[in-house]
Amino acid sequence: MPRGLMKILMLCLLVSGPAITASASHIVGGEVSYKCLGNNQYQVTVNIYEDCKGDPTAIEQDDPGYISIYDGTGFAHMYLFDSVRMQRPKVNVPANFSNQCIKNYPDVCLWKVTFTRTYTLAPNNTGYIIVYQRCCRNFSVLNIVNPGSTGATYYTNIPPTQTAACNNSAVFRNYPPLIICQNTPLIYDHSATDADGDSLSYEFCTAYDGGNPNNVKPVPDHPPFTPVRYVTPFSATNPMAGFPQIKVDPVTGIISGTPNILGRYVVTVCCHEWRNGAMINTVFRDFQFVVTNCSKAVVANIPILSNEPNTYLVWCKDLTVHFVNQSTGGFSYDWDFGVPGATSNDYEPTYTYPDTGTYLVKLVVNKGSTCADSITRLVKVYPNFKADFQVSGLHCPGSTLNFTDLSSSTYKPINSWSWNFDDGQGTSDQNPTHAYAVGGEYYVTLIAKNIKGCTDTASQRISIEKFRPFGGDDTIIVAGEIINFNASGGLEYTWTPATNLNFGNIANPTGNYPDTGHFNYNVHIKSETGCEGDDSVKVWVVSQPSYFVPNAFTPNGDGLNDLLRPIAIGYSANNYFKVFNRFGEVVFYSKDFKEGWNGTYKGQLADIGTYFWELSVTNRFGKKEFYKGDVTLIR
Repeated sequence: MPRGLMKILMLCLLVSGPAITASASHIVGGEVSYKCLGNNQYQVTVNIYEDCKGDPTAIEQDDPGYISIYDGTGFAHMYLFDSVRMQRPKVNVPANFSNQCIKNYPDVCLWKVTFTRTYTLAPNNTGYIIVYQRCCRNFSVLNIVNPGSTGATYYTNIPPTQTAACNNSAVFRNYPPLIICQNTPLIYDHSATDADGDSLSYEFCTAYDGGNPNNVKPVPDHPPFTPVRYVTPFSATNPMAGFPQIKVDPVTGIISGTPNILGRYVVTVCCHEWRNGAMINTVFRDFQFVVTNCSKAVVANIPILSNEPNTYLVWCKDLTVHFVNQSTGGFSYDWDFGVPGATSNDYEPTYTYPDTGTYLVKLVVNKGSTCADSITRLVKVYPNFKADFQVSGLHCPGSTLNFTDLSSSTYKPINSWSWNFDDGQGTSDQNPTHAYAVGGEYYVTLIAKNIKGCTDTASQRISIEKFRPFGGDDTIIVAGEIINFNASGGLEYTWTPATNLNFGNIANPTGNYPDTGHFNYNVHIKSETGCEGDDSVKVWVVSQPSYFVPNAFTPNGDGLNDLLRPIAIGYSANNYFKVFNRFGEVVFYSKDFKEGWNGTYKGQLADIGTYFWELSVTNRFGKKEFYKGDVTLIR
């Protein structure tokens, strides 16, 4: 079409043409492809997928379809615009399910609508981009923000002439899936073919907006396109909820996983064309995957017990593999182990492989019946692999232990180590060191993995001595008294300095202090297993016995002066400490001066005011002494 005539047509459409405003939520997907016919001619095809049960007015307004082709740097220059009538009749997309094989068959209907026309596109150095846009998406889509106001852009590229003259785009092989069952393994072939024999790769990619609620069928705009906004935790690469997660194989284009949440999801698959190691084009299909509770009567299912895509098991102990069957609704089971002639009809068979390798296992449930189902999984057999390690060093708190990897593998290298030291710490080093802060029993595990994906777990219980060197409590005595020290925690004791001690290398030396002063001791303690540590003891020698009781305290929970307790120095025994209220009632009594009164009485906060105390001690000559006073409780 001449460009002057194209501009006149666009002006008519944009100025004098009817406004297109009907909701387009009936459109659930689309794709653009092309064929090179030679002589610079390209047959362009736009497929859109309509929900047959959508708004009839909106469905009618799909015809004609608007196609824009851009060239130039950044594709900012429109080469042509066209209005194309759809091909009739529309194609009913098959559901690929037998009604009698689903317990509650969903009421679904899908049309494929095709717009196709041949254009002459002159050779250039920038290539072309073919664009179709339509708004808006189904308002109930779960994985994008404001889907009812978000449109769609479908496009593909024709590479520059010098890159790939007369290129044909890839074309997706199969119709998009009409029915996806919740909690049922999904295996969908989303692969494409390429007439030029180019290499193809696949990935989930970003969906794009297009149009708006006020102009639902615009003249398609040029790049850059506006990406849709995904709802967390969904994204372009994680478009659906599933366990195992929904993934697309980059080599085969197979989408697999088990969808586990009902709803509509926008899923976009990009198919990249590669020639001579360079990517020359991308075609993509943007489609709404609808997960429904379709309750299939028969479901073939081999679980995925590995971390690798579509792989039942990576088995590295020997050549014998046991297969788990999680199928439902079956009465017969046909297994093919991926080795010619190796089959079984057991529910959960065990098979010994003739050699190492990767095998494609297939299970057919109810083979030959109306409601048969099948599934394929990989199994990887690479014996032998074993994780192991040893530990060396002193098993003491704070001491460094050396963990040495002793894992062995027929297929090297071993390339992954995951250590868990059972104290909240771990590492991925091959031969780590680690120190435990406190003694106890720890269950250490090592998960090792080799280049073939083999994993194994080794574990050992590590005993760390509960070593706690203790020299004794600090104390205050009167000059002329002696102290019997009582250190603990080990077998060997060294006191530094040994001043005033009868022995400097036992746990319980006696200290004699004829004069006043401050004496600081360090005791170095060594246990039977070789653990070593230190503790300190302070001795304060005063000239005569004395006591002290505060005249006020503030039990308000701030950690300061919250307890009323006496301090007695130089007495042979502390007998008791009592506190009375103004009515003479005993509100506190204790024989342990360290306990102290916390300002409560009968489980309630005591009143603010003046209280009276009495204490009894026994002096160094065996005589009891009594002292009284008062204290003010303040909050």
